[in-house]
Amino acid sequence: MTTPAPALNFDGVLFFPVTPFDRAGRVDLDVLAEHVESRLPFAPGAVFPACGTGEFHALSAAEVVDVVRRSVEVVSGRVPVIAGAGGPLGHAIELARGAASAGADGLLLLPPYLVSGTTAGLVAWVEAVAAASELPVVVYHRGTARYTADAITRLAANPKVAGFKDGTGDIGLAQEIVLAADAAGRDDWAFFNGLLTAELSQGAYRGIGIPLYSSAAFAMIPELAALHYGAYVGGDEATRMTLLREFYAPLVRLRDETPGFGVSLIKAGLRLRGLEVGSVRPPLVDPTPEQEARLSALLDSGLALAERLSPVPVP
Repeated sequence: MTTPAPALNFDGVLFFPVTPFDRAGRVDLDVLAEHVESRLPFAPGAVFPACGTGEFHALSAAEVVDVVRRSVEVVSGRVPVIAGAGGPLGHAIELARGAASAGADGLLLLPPYLVSGTTAGLVAWVEAVAAASELPVVVYHRGTARYTADAITRLAANPKVAGFKDGTGDIGLAQEIVLAADAAGRDDWAFFNGLLTAELSQGAYRGIGIPLYSSAAFAMIPELAALHYGAYVGGDEATRMTLLREFYAPLVRLRDETPGFGVSLIKAGLRLRGLEVGSVRPPLVDPTPEQEARLSALLDSGLALAERLSPVPVP
């Protein structure tokens, strides 16, 4: 009999920190600690280290576990810490066990490496990783991990599977998946929108029963990302639309110029704001000087927006 995992309860925008690298290209855990600690006053609902924004694809298993462990130490129980895991089955199992030993509260299960299989094969892959530790698992719907409503019905029978993150943008399928989990009696699942710059699409996701969203922008400009979340949950559509029009839409246009900028721009923004997080690892590339200049201007305008629109002073 499978042992139930603790429920995952998130109250706030979901924070995906970057993984800093020093000049020699090594993971810089001290800068990571500064990065995570500096964002906690903005009340994230959870911290997701070593996931997509944290360059999971470019980290060794040992590096992932080190990043998770330091994040757990910094957070110190203030909010849940959900570690990245995934890739080849053996690698994913190793990371699940490592995250449990590092004190994480759950796993975000990124897709298998390269290959894709049947629905039954994908369900079996999730179940094998979930069985490797006592941690609850959130499945990430994108790439080689394409979940159907039938897959969710099967996974809902496993008490260790505790949530679903959508990264495809197929609203119709996402609605079917929400309905499948509900029909299976899993009202404890955490559903969230994991599209790039999710703020821009969250209005649509809320309408189909997916109330949470991840925010890479929170890592770079938490003042504005927290303001957006407050407007979103508080029903302040005027403020939310202003933020979407004046900051998020221009950010998406810049992001879409170069593949991988969903991560590269965030690290560049952190450097522009004085935190030396280093460059991205290959195959990602850093912005050009001209792109960084436009990002800098956008950050300045975003901070001015946050100052102007915040109901209370930002931390």
